[in-house]
Amino acid sequence: MRNISLILAALLATAPAFAAEGTFDQTMLTPEAALKAAQAALDTCRKNGWQAAVAVVDRGGNTQVMLRDRYAGPHTVPVATGKAWTAVSFRTDTTELVKLTGPGMPQSGLRDVPGATILGGGIKIEAAGALVAGIGVSGAPGGEADDICAKAGVAAIKDLLDF
Repeated sequence: MRNISLILAALLATAPAFAAEGTFDQTMLTPEAALKAAQAALDTCRKNGWQAAVAVVDRGGNTQVMLRDRYAGPHTVPVATGKAWTAVSFRTDTTELVKLTGPGMPQSGLRDVPGATILGGGIKIEAAGALVAGIGVSGAPGGEADDICAKAGVAAIKDLLDF
């Protein structure tokens, strides 16, 4: 009986640890993937002749990467970060939020949320159906152009996100 107890104790000690019921696991971008997305977005803006800033935030809205091209205006840094944060926070691309939050719309109050930047150019980044990050671009001529760059950033890491 004692040998069985020792064997059972040894097996339990080597068993994999399981998360406690009060915790959860989450998937996030690596710094390398965030940088790759930001660089691809910036490269796309440059190819189109646009000076811009690109921010990538993690799923909690914390900045992972910030790139600003040499002639991008000083306002582009906080605006790009705000767009990425807004896409993550509301789990919606910011161009869609522009439509949903216009004057007279039921969700128009979202524009008053501190930190929300409801302009086109913020895209959520998902992997296996879960939100993992957001990317924001500011400095291209308008939200649609910012979206082009941000989408190029997401496309550059698509192979890293599909699992």
